[in-house]
Amino acid sequence: MSTARHTHGADLSDPPRSSPDLDVRDLEKRSRLMRIVSRLIAVSDLGCRDIARRAGLPAQKVSDLLSGRIEHLSVEELQLLHRTIDRQPTSH
Repeated sequence: MSTARHTHGADLSDPPRSSPDLDVRDLEKRSRLMRIVSRLIAVSDLGCRDIARRAGLPAQKVSDLLSGRIEHLSVEELQLLHRTIDRQPTSH
């Protein structure tokens, strides 16, 4: 009987089943954006600090991006960087 009570309490604290799927989708989206933004930075005439300044983000965020630290950037920050860089003309 104590096992049933323990199981019942665990059900209340367990996250919803859809939550891991959302985390995977978020990670996939961030990974895709990270690759796109990294490539745009590589071909941009702007330096990393200038890109960060124009996006209104700390330069460390761009450094984290280029170092592959995806957990340090949100989807919103990656989208902001993408919009910031994508607006800039390249010299190619």
